[in-house]
Amino acid sequence: MKLYFAPLTCSLSPHIVLRELGLPFELVRVNNQSKRTADGQDFRDINPKGYVAALLLDNGEVLTEGPAILQYLADQVPERALAPALGSWARTRLQEDLNFISTEIHGGCAPLFDAQIPQATKAIFTHKLFKRLDYLNRKLVDQDYLLGTFGIADAYLFTVLTWLPNFNIDLQDWPSLAAHSRRVAARPSVLAAIAAEAATQPV
Repeated sequence: MKLYFAPLTCSLSPHIVLRELGLPFELVRVNNQSKRTADGQDFRDINPKGYVAALLLDNGEVLTEGPAILQYLADQVPERALAPALGSWARTRLQEDLNFISTEIHGGCAPLFDAQIPQATKAIFTHKLFKRLDYLNRKLVDQDYLLGTFGIADAYLFTVLTWLPNFNIDLQDWPSLAAHSRRVAARPSVLAAIAAEAATQPV
């Protein structure tokens, strides 16, 4: 498999999961501006959507969208229990969490990256994001991970929360969330993924 990634983006979460599962893969860096890959391709030929992550499977299929990639990977090694079994109620709850992270946290951060959006408008988006963080903080008060044990939703949540310092948002204002991020950050798979991405050359 090949994972197409860009540093400091949501593609970190499938990278973490690949390492958690011990699956063989090749890491291919993408320039988000030029859309060129480290191996000289036009990334849009791989993923016409033009953004990471994209996972090229050994059969030639390309899978995109983080929550779909994460679930696919977890199902390749079900004994690691990074996702509940397909068809179970717990799997439905996982999908609920993944959709919340995708739309409300990941999507909620997107306008804050846009330099063309006025600060007054960004303040509205920030206020909404804070409410979503409040919810997650309450959810994690009495449990270490979103579904009780570490799983793919935790890798995704950790990844998007690493963006908050870009917006001068201090995660310490949500103590349970901050503790969750510290737990995930200490995992060997996370340390290895971050180090591997940092070691790649710019495209």
